[in-house]
Amino acid sequence: MRQPALAFAVAVLLLAGVPVHADDQSDGLIFGRFGDYVESLRAQAGIPGLAVAIVGRDGILWERAFGRQELERSIATRTDTPFHVDGLTQVFTASLVLRCVEEGRLSLDDQIGRFVPASPNANATIRQILTHTSGPPDNLVFDYRPERLGPLTVVIRICAADSFRETVANLFDQLVMRDTVPGPDAINLAPPAEGIPSPSAVARYKSVLERLAVPYAVDQQRRASPSKYAAATLTPATGLIATVRDFAQFDLALKRDVLLLHPETLAVAWRPPSTRGGRLLPHGVGWFVQTYGGQTIVWQFGAAENGSSSLVVTMPGPGLTLIMLANSNGLVKPFPLAAGDVTASPFAKVFLGLFVR
Repeated sequence: MRQPALAFAVAVLLLAGVPVHADDQSDGLIFGRFGDYVESLRAQAGIPGLAVAIVGRDGILWERAFGRQELERSIATRTDTPFHVDGLTQVFTASLVLRCVEEGRLSLDDQIGRFVPASPNANATIRQILTHTSGPPDNLVFDYRPERLGPLTVVIRICAADSFRETVANLFDQLVMRDTVPGPDAINLAPPAEGIPSPSAVARYKSVLERLAVPYAVDQQRRASPSKYAAATLTPATGLIATVRDFAQFDLALKRDVLLLHPETLAVAWRPPSTRGGRLLPHGVGWFVQTYGGQTIVWQFGAAENGSSSLVVTMPGPGLTLIMLANSNGLVKPFPLAAGDVTASPFAKVFLGLFVR
């Protein structure tokens, strides 16, 4: 569906709404209204299946599944349906790097060439890779290119003394993310590949992959046809498979202070760099950062051509996070999110319009 139609739908939905009050959240009225809005937008975007959760400081406040994870057999989407999360993978990568920084094993100002001398980004710093910037520190330029994160596999291996994949898998185990798989090829790894899982982990990953949402390509008439996921392996920028419930575990770990990262570390990560003239650039260390209605918003998105899309939006002040995973690219493709404004997404705009007070 084209962007103008969805933007119009958001305007109609928000104008039809009523003011949001704290007691609305406790009795579920506001969550029900948000769910209705999401379902309307999902139908207009032609997204076959969508799982959504809103997470507070202590747990999931609301969750709902929409549509079908497989159209051919009319299998309904569930909140424990696994999806490819695509670009959301990079927030896990950033967290692992930031943990290494906390431990004194790395500096965000280390150059990539220290770890991968032959990299075309050898002169870039780890900070520049994770903020999607380039150029001298006093004259940075923003350019959203997730493929530049590739050398971080070596950075994390050196820091953690283990492969990137196994380090990621260990993080999932730590956070009890039992329905998350470190790459679609994790069950087929053989020597000399790194990060080969144990037999018990392989069995668990197979069980998750058997429930994986079918990816779909959706045309202009909202007709869906089965497709293929773009990611074939795990990289620092893509390849993770998870459910909204598992992603909520990661979000809660970020909110629980020292469980994953110290608040001071996140404050640095969620502080965007600036240009020579003082203009703030849109991306912090691992997350986009902007303000909306006076609130700081940190967010990230993912999308793969003809198959999947994802969006996570966090308001650190009130401690609210929106997580959305879909089996088509309809959450992202029509909207220029790579430019750094999450309000370009009608799904995010409805969430912020209802919950920012």
